[in-house]
Amino acid sequence: MASALDYCHSKHVLHRDIKPENLLIDINGRIKIGDFGWAVHTPANRRQTLCGTLDYLPPEMIEGKDHDHNVDIWALGVLLYEFLTGRPPFESPNQQETYKKIVNIDLKYPSYISEGARDLIRKLLVKEPKKRLHLSQIPEHPWIVKHTVVVVIVAPEQLPVVPEQQPTDKN
Repeated sequence: MASALDYCHSKHVLHRDIKPENLLIDINGRIKIGDFGWAVHTPANRRQTLCGTLDYLPPEMIEGKDHDHNVDIWALGVLLYEFLTGRPPFESPNQQETYKKIVNIDLKYPSYISEGARDLIRKLLVKEPKKRLHLSQIPEHPWIVKHTVVVVIVAPEQLPVVPEQQPTDKN
């Protein structure tokens, strides 16, 4: 996800609605980002529109401030928390309470969330947008490294040719 968003941001595209429903997995297990309905191409990299899904909104949007690509980094923190716990971190009975929890970064970690996962979430869910972990640093985070399995897919034509062994007569 971090690499895909980094690519979008390099093209000045902000997604602004990262959430589980907008992620797709292809037949090879690769993640694809879908639903660019709230996305915007913004070479100036600054926007003011309040948009997206309530539980994933960053503090700067709620407070009516300009926002940039860092909104997608915030959403990755919310997404990670939700994937690990089954619910969004700031979920509340009503919209105003959710807004308040987001702005105050008021979240509780269940005891089963490891310190490594908490550290990554804390580095993504930072109120000051420019202080959030950069997308290029996410794959290098110790918790990600520890839990990543690297799979190399090689096309059959790229496999080395192994000479056939001649049968040996052991009689």
